[in-house]
Amino acid sequence: MLVVTRKQNQSLIINGNIEIIIIEARDGSVKIGVEAPRDVKIYRKEIFEEIRDENKSALNTRELDIKELIKKED
Repeated sequence: MLVVTRKQNQSLIINGNIEIIIIEARDGSVKIGVEAPRDVKIYRKEIFEEIRDENKSALNTRELDIKELIKKED
């Protein structure tokens, strides 16, 4: 993990096309802005994890359905 100290209105560049800007830091909270190409998907981590878990669950369900279908054909 890279740890970087930034002040308000300073930024980081990622991969040459994503800019993370520190908008405000106050009361233990940091407000950031993200400038990225439209095709770059940006999620809060907790939302990303929910999506990932739902996708895994759907995949597992599909595998069970296929196995059940195979059993019924035999």
